[in-house]
Formats: sequence, C-alpha cells, structure tokens
Amino acid sequence: MTQAPKTSPYIIALVVSLAAFMEVLDTTIVNVALSHVGGSFGASPDQSTWVLTSYLVANGIVLPLSGWLADVMGRKNYFLLCIVGFTAASLACGLSVSLPMLIVFRLLQGIAGGGLQPIQMSIVMDAFPPEKRSTAFALTGMTMIVAPILGPTLGGFITDSFDWRWIFFMNVPIGIVAFFLAQRLVEDPIHAKAKGLLSIDYVGLSLVVLGLGALQVVLDKGQEEDWFDSQFIINFSLISAVALLSAIAWLLRQKDPIIDIRLLANRSFGMSSLMMFFIGFVLYGYSTLLPLLVQTQFGYDATLAGLVLSPSGIALIVLMPFVGKLATKIQARYQIALGMLIVSIGMELTAFITPQTDFNTFILLRTAQVIGLPLLFVPSSVMAFSTIPSEKSSKASALYSLLRNLGGSMGISLLLSDIARHQQSHQSNLAEHLTPSNPAFTSLLAQYTQALLNTGHTLVEAALMASAKIYEQLINQSYILAYADAFRYLAVITLVLAFIALLMPGNLLRPKTSDSSVAIH
Repeated sequence: MTQAPKTSPYIIALVVSLAAFMEVLDTTIVNVALSHVGGSFGASPDQSTWVLTSYLVANGIVLPLSGWLADVMGRKNYFLLCIVGFTAASLACGLSVSLPMLIVFRLLQGIAGGGLQPIQMSIVMDAFPPEKRSTAFALTGMTMIVAPILGPTLGGFITDSFDWRWIFFMNVPIGIVAFFLAQRLVEDPIHAKAKGLLSIDYVGLSLVVLGLGALQVVLDKGQEEDWFDSQFIINFSLISAVALLSAIAWLLRQKDPIIDIRLLANRSFGMSSLMMFFIGFVLYGYSTLLPLLVQTQFGYDATLAGLVLSPSGIALIVLMPFVGKLATKIQARYQIALGMLIVSIGMELTAFITPQTDFNTFILLRTAQVIGLPLLFVPSSVMAFSTIPSEKSSKASALYSLLRNLGGSMGISLLLSDIARHQQSHQSNLAEHLTPSNPAFTSLLAQYTQALLNTGHTLVEAALMASAKIYEQLINQSYILAYADAFRYLAVITLVLAFIALLMPGNLLRPKTSDSSVAIH
C-alpha cells in the first residue's frame, strides 16, 4: 500500500502543480514574442524559431526518461533538481545577450523542465487515495489545460507592456517559492525512494534520445522547410524512424527498460493514452491557430489576441472541480465521448468564421471549443492510472505526458501545413472569379477606383491601387477559408474519437480496494 502523506494531499497537489504550471506555460508563452526576440538580436524569423525548437526538442527527449531518472535519484530529489534547473535556466534566458546564448539556455530550460509534468502527476497520484484521484486530476488538469491557453495571453501582455525578457524573469520568484514548498511538504513513499544507478542502458538511452530529438526537429521545422521537398527534413525523418523503431525493438527485450512501452498493452492505460495524444493534438493545435488567425488576418496585437483566449481559461477553472465530482457517478467512457462531441461542435462552429467576425464572437467560439476539455482530461487520466501499480507510476506518467506532448507537436505541425496548402488552393479558386466578365468584380473595382479618384489620385494610380486592395482582400479571404478548413478537420477528428471512446473499458474510476498497487491486467 502507498503510505498516506503527512500533509494534506490538496496542498501537495497545489505545490507541485505550481512548478508544473510554470513549465507548461513556457511551451506557449514565448510564441507571441518571437518577433520581439528576433528584433533584439537582429535575427531573421527563421533563426528566431530555434528559440522554440530547442526547448521542444530538449523537453521531448527528457519527458520519457523522467520516470527512469526519478527511479535513479529518488522522485522528490529529481523534482527539486528540475525546479532548480528550470529556474536558473529561465534567469539565464532573460539575461542572454545573443540569440545563440538564448537558444542554449532554452535547451537547458527544456531539459530541466521535462521532468516536471510527469513527476507532478505521479506525486499527486500517490498523495490521493484511488477513490479521490478524479479530484486530484481535476487539480492537475488545470495545469495541463489552462496553462497552454493562458500562455499567449500572458506572453502578449508582458511583451507589449514591458519587455520579452520578463517572460523568463517571472519564472524566478515562482520557481524559488515552488522549490521551498516542495522541499518542505513533498515526501517520497517507499517505492519512490532513490534506487541508485545500478546500470545504464546506453543503447536504449541513445536510441530514444536520437529518435525523439530528430522527430521534434522534423515536426517543428517541417512546414518551414517545405517538408519532404527538403533534404534536411528527409534526413532527420529517416534518422528518427530508424532510431525509434530500433528503440521499440530493443526496449521490449529489456527487463527494466528506461521507457516501459509495455504499459501500453494495459487496455485502460493504452486507450487513455491514445485519447491523451489526441487531446494534446487538439489542445495545442487550436491554441496555436486562433491567436495566429486573429493576429495575421484580423489585425489584433499580441495582447488582444491573448484576450480572446482568457475567458475560456476561466471557464475551465470553474468547470474542472465539477468534472472531478462526476468521475465516480458517470462512466469514464461516456464522459470522454461527450467531451469529444462538445469539442467537435465548438470546432465546427468556428469553421463558419468570416472577415466580419468580431472580438466578442471569437471569445464565444473559443469558449465553445474548450468547455468539453475537462470531460476529456480528468476521466482519461483517472482511467489511465486505475490499474497501474505504484512502483510503475513514474514511468507511466512519463509515457503518458510524452504522448500528450507529441500529439501537441504533431497537431501544430500538421495543422499549419494544412493551412498553407489550403490557402493556396482557395487563393487559386477565388482568383478565377476576378475577371471582367464577373459583374461583382467589375462593380467593386469601379467603386474602389472612384473612391481613390476622389482623394486626388490619377486614373492609372487609382486603378492599380484598387486592384491591389481587391487582391489583398482575396488573400485575406483565402487564409480565413484555410483556417476554417483546419477547424473543420479538428471537428471531424474529435467526432470520430467520440465514437471510439465508447469502446474504452467500463468504469474503472471506483476502485474495489484502497490498495493502489493493483496488478496490471
């Protein structure tokens, strides 16, 4: 049995979630500040994106290894080390005097932060008895779901009001507080004590690091490099595929692998992890798309774009505790199916955006997109760990977090690629209507030309400027249609997943025993 903690489990959950919230926030908070970062160092947009790529690559590599590292040095020790490393790297990022220096410290920040999410989840899971884990995951869900939503809002406000460096400096006091609270309040149960470095699986470790590192580079740089038209992307894709396939074959033969992928054979954990992969796909996908849409096509600044997301974050904070209470009353698979259906409806509604869509409508659409998320995260998380023994909790949490983050990376990459491809298609289709034989086009052209003539331009100038204005509107409309296609794509995915959710195991959220060390089925 897992020993009950001396401190209230709710306090423990809040303390460890504070550190994890800080790390998850940094996955999206820098996005809106990249142009400012590039301007400070005289870097191009392509060079500036390595500030994101370096963090995601390092984070993606460490995530699945965090369970093994926690076993080696003890879960609490590893968690505290992650907080110290992340805080110090954040300070160094804010003090950077060149882009290469910032990229290096972002890499270190990603390495240190990679262990915070999964270790937070395993600590909380051990702090609460099995029958109260739905409440526990409702608390941690605020970290995993609300942080990516609030990231662009907070990042935009800080960047526009102060300086991009404060995006990193703000982590320092939070990190210091989180360290001292965690050091004082968190305790390791017997199964989470340090086991020591008995041996290192150098082959498995090397294959995992190489495969996941190359995969993150492909996902982050694929659209920018035009995917498989780039030899760079082809090379990294081959490296990733060979390394990951070799890693799977190798890890399956190890008695105590650094990543226990055999846990996916557990039906409740495996299907819940699949759902979490797509939750990451959808969550990070539309959390990237909507701010980008309103900034590029509707002229919103970073702060206003962030404010589009904020009300939905507040709605999630309100809804999470109620969903935690529902977990033992309604079967998890029905909650997940309903959550997917609600998200699907929200995405489909967003697909009807037009150039006239206003700020308040965007807020309503955003809220419609996310109100189903609590019904996805809490039941999926509780079901995933309902049959995982305590000694496997750290490795299971690491694998679970990895799949969510991989889903997010894939969602962002594939959706941005889809938008670029569909924009060109819509632009070509719309351009076919800009002909003298189209009365609507000739009427609009004449209207714009006359308006410009009235301001003192010559006929030639007015005609050219009128044509340019119509073409600008065509580009804007083609992008909005492409974004609408992406939202409809997400609507279809989540609708299909709503039906798949019904195939998940029956209600496992009311354990028959208080012993959390239930044997894996």
